[in-house]
Amino acid sequence: MNMPPPGRGGVWEALATVRDPELDEPITELGFVSAAEVREGHVSVRLRLPTYFCAPNFAYLMVADARDAVRAVPGVVSADVRLEDHFASDEINAGVAESAGFAGSFPGDACAELDELRLTFRRKAYLASLDRLCTRLAAEEPQPARLRLGDVPESPELAGLLRRRAELGLDCSPESPLLLDERGEPIPAEQAQLRLRFARTVRVSIEGNAGLCRGLLRTRYPESTAR
Repeated sequence: MNMPPPGRGGVWEALATVRDPELDEPITELGFVSAAEVREGHVSVRLRLPTYFCAPNFAYLMVADARDAVRAVPGVVSADVRLEDHFASDEINAGVAESAGFAGSFPGDACAELDELRLTFRRKAYLASLDRLCTRLAAEEPQPARLRLGDVPESPELAGLLRRRAELGLDCSPESPLLLDERGEPIPAEQAQLRLRFARTVRVSIEGNAGLCRGLLRTRYPESTAR
């Protein structure tokens, strides 16, 4: 049986799973998707960034992740995802279309893929999510080092923490300590205050950069729908 062609809604939902690696927010909410069209299973997506000089490694990850996400939508025949108005858009678009990898897209300039970079930002996103959850819990539980995941009531902050733990391969079982560091090691009670203070600085930095990028995008593209 032939798969019916996807609708724009399904494509947009797929794009919403793609996050800016540095800002840890969906590219759809950041306003980075300027167009998404579907015609008989053929999908065309156009991305844009806050500045002409946004880091090419971050840009490459978003374009590649967007293409993978769209291609996985049932009924998609082809996916053409392109970055526009960027100094390295030609290299990035060609490299993603040919599945050349980051190093293959910038021969002579890049000598490795971006796995370590992605891991670094996933760890930062996890620490930020840990601060959000502990801030929510602070009124009821001033000593979070005593808690297990199973002790924590459901909330958007807990869901966000669990998603980021899963991405890092960290323990998500109810028996796991709430306070794990970014490498999955339990944080001792005597270090909890210091480590959570660091997690807060990471969160503030991420959220501050996200706000700056939204402002730059609206300046560059006044019609932007960035939230």
